[in-house]
Amino acid sequence: MKLREVRDILEAEVLVGEDKLDEDVPRACGCDLMSDVLAFTMERSLLLTGLTNAQVIRTAEMNDLSAVVFVRGKKPCEEIIEMARERGIPLFWTRYPLYEACGRLYQAGLKGHVC
Repeated sequence: MKLREVRDILEAEVLVGEDKLDEDVPRACGCDLMSDVLAFTMERSLLLTGLTNAQVIRTAEMNDLSAVVFVRGKKPCEEIIEMARERGIPLFWTRYPLYEACGRLYQAGLKGHVC
C-alpha cells in the first residue's frame, strides 16, 4: 500500500512528507508503548499512535519506520513536526481512534504486525 492510500483511507492530513506519498508501506502497527515498538516492530512499518511526543519521532528514526500516523485528532506541536521534517519521517494525523484507524487499513489490505 502507498502512503497516499493510507492518507485517503484515514482521511488524514499530511503534516510532513507530501513528497513521499508514493512510497510503499508493507505493514502497520498500532501502539502507544514506544518500548514495544522498539522491541517488536519491523523496519518500514507504519506506526499509528496516540502519543505526540519526541519519543515517537526518535523511535521512528531508530526503527526506520515508513511514517507515523497520529490518531484521535491529536496533532503534535511544531517542535515535533520540525524534528520529523529534519529526519525525513512522514507524519499524518487523523480523527479516527487507534482501533478504527487500524481496522480501516487492515480492511483495505494492509498487513498488520505485532507490537
